[in-house]
Amino acid sequence: MDADSKQKHVHAVFESIAPKYDMMNDLLSFRRHKAWRRFTMRKMDMKPGQTSLDLCCGTCDWTIALAKASESGKTVGLDFSQAMLDIGQTKVDKLKLGDQITLVQGNAMDLPFPDNSFDFVTIGFGLRNVPDIVRTLKEMKRVVKPGGKIVCLELSKPSWQPFKGIYYFYFEKLLPLMGKWFVKRYEQYRWLPESLATFPDLQALAELFRGVGMRDVKAYPLTGGVAALHLGTKGNESV
Repeated sequence: MDADSKQKHVHAVFESIAPKYDMMNDLLSFRRHKAWRRFTMRKMDMKPGQTSLDLCCGTCDWTIALAKASESGKTVGLDFSQAMLDIGQTKVDKLKLGDQITLVQGNAMDLPFPDNSFDFVTIGFGLRNVPDIVRTLKEMKRVVKPGGKIVCLELSKPSWQPFKGIYYFYFEKLLPLMGKWFVKRYEQYRWLPESLATFPDLQALAELFRGVGMRDVKAYPLTGGVAALHLGTKGNESV
């Protein structure tokens, strides 16, 4: 699948599963995704007033967590699926965070923001879906401020047996069936194991962070390597 085809396919997948996206995230991660995000927020150590950009923000749970952590700092959520953003906007409005959070439909590989704009740039469970990972990381680095951090929370690849075998059976065989049973979306959830197959593992992704010039790169495996957190700090160079 070439980059353009992948982009169109992923867009169609997320447009169609948007209404059930939160429920399926809980189900498919055994509710661990919330604990992973809490761990990530602790490692980020966000201070009041700091700004953030949340890429592939989906239905905006992490966007909202970033806004709350910064207390007063502006937070932008960007996603290419308007259906996801519409659900996220409902959450933002319900929490009366509209003055703090702005949602933008856009492309993570071509960000509509000036250089050195944000204290943090995050991407949660979205990097494996972009056609060009390196280009996305370069864009994240470009728009983060010198001394700021880019942060990726993503599914990963467990390496130790027998857990590895059990996990891949679940992920490749059971997960698409659960998508079919619970939200009548077999083909869309078959995309998840496909998207992970070619995605870099823990160390390879850390090397990509270093390759785009991020410093002090840290990588944390989560829940036996099912997911991973990567953080990198931008140096004092302007871009």
